[in-house]
Amino acid sequence: MALSLNVDLGELPGEPEALYSIATMVNVACGGHAGDEETMERACRLAREAGARLAAHPSYPDRAGFGRTSVVMTPAELAASVRAQVEALARVALRVGISIEAVKPHGALYHDAAQDPAIAAAVLEGIDAAMGAPVAIVGPPEGALARRAAAEGRAYVREGFADRAYGPDGKLVPRTQEGALITDLSAARAQALQLAEGGRFDTLCVHGDTPGAVSLARVVREALESAGLLEKQGRS
Repeated sequence: MALSLNVDLGELPGEPEALYSIATMVNVACGGHAGDEETMERACRLAREAGARLAAHPSYPDRAGFGRTSVVMTPAELAASVRAQVEALARVALRVGISIEAVKPHGALYHDAAQDPAIAAAVLEGIDAAMGAPVAIVGPPEGALARRAAAEGRAYVREGFADRAYGPDGKLVPRTQEGALITDLSAARAQALQLAEGGRFDTLCVHGDTPGAVSLARVVREALESAGLLEKQGRS
C-alpha cells in the first residue's frame, strides 16, 4: 500500500522551499497558530509548482502557544474558527490555482478531536461549512475523529509520525518529555519503514519545525521510495 508523505508548512519564517518538493502533501497553516495571507500564498504557489497536494491545517486560535495548548471554546465557537481558517486558505488557493484536497487539524486540536466527540463534531462542522462538501480528514488512526468520519462515510487518512517517538502503548510520547522528537536520520528512516509496513497508517508526517526537517523528510522519502511504499508525486 502506497503512503503519502505529508509535511506541516506555512508556519515559520525562512521555511525551506525544498520541503515542498520532498512532500507529496503539504499541510498549510491558515491563521490559527501561524500563517497569514502572504505565507499562505507562498505555500500554495510552492505546492502547486512542486506538484504536492494541498491540505488545510487549522488549529485553535493560539499563536502564542503555536496551537499546542488546548483552548476552551464552545462547539459553535470552534466550528466558526475552523471554518474561518479553512475559508481563508481556500480563497488564496483559488487565486493561486490549486485546490484543498484534505484537512488536518494541528497540535492540541488534533489530539483533542481524537479524545472528545463534541470537539470532533465541531471540527468537521467547520470544515464542511468552509468547503461546501466533505473532504478527506487526516488524523490519528483511532479516536473520536476517526469514528465520526467513519460514521459519516467520509475519507479518513490515518497518520503516523516519522519524527515523533511512540511509547510502548503505541501512543505519541508527549512533547514535554525527553526524546519525544526524533532528529537522528537513521532512527527516522527505521521508524518510517516500520510504520509504513505495519499497515496501520495511510500517511507519514515530518513536521516542518523539527530541527533538520529537510534532511529528515528527504531520508524518509528515500526510504519509502526504495521500499515501493510512497505514493506517486502529483495532485489528483
